Amino acid sequence: MKSILRNILAVLIGIVVGGFVNITIITYSGSIIPPPEGTDMTTTEGLIAAADLLQPIHYLMPFLAHALGAFVGALIAGLIAATHKMTFALSIGLVFLIGGIMMVLSVPSPTWFIVVDLVLAYIPMAYFAGKMTTNKA
Repeated sequence: MKSILRNILAVLIGIVVGGFVNITIITYSGSIIPPPEGTDMTTTEGLIAAADLLQPIHYLMPFLAHALGAFVGALIAGLIAATHKMTFALSIGLVFLIGGIMMVLSVPSPTWFIVVDLVLAYIPMAYFAGKMTTNKA
């Protein structure tokens, strides 16, 4: 019973911490790479209105937020999980992938970004984190 509780906590804490990493990067991304002049990137409506003004550099921080959020969440889940560490790490990647799919359905993005984000940011980062928790040094 102890391992079941620990595995459930691994998933919950992984999602919360990974989500915190994601939202923190998104929150501060505008101060690192300023958005186009006169745009409001804090709302879905503002993102939709600014879509045509965004340059490829503006997609760097969202990609990093998604990739690092999935990575950190999966790493935390893998470190906490009592058993099946890779499975729990990948489950975090899957949760974040579902969130990414929901995001690309609600906010317009160039096709190249959608492909790069969905293919490289979630499952590969969760797999890498899972490998880090299962490899014995």
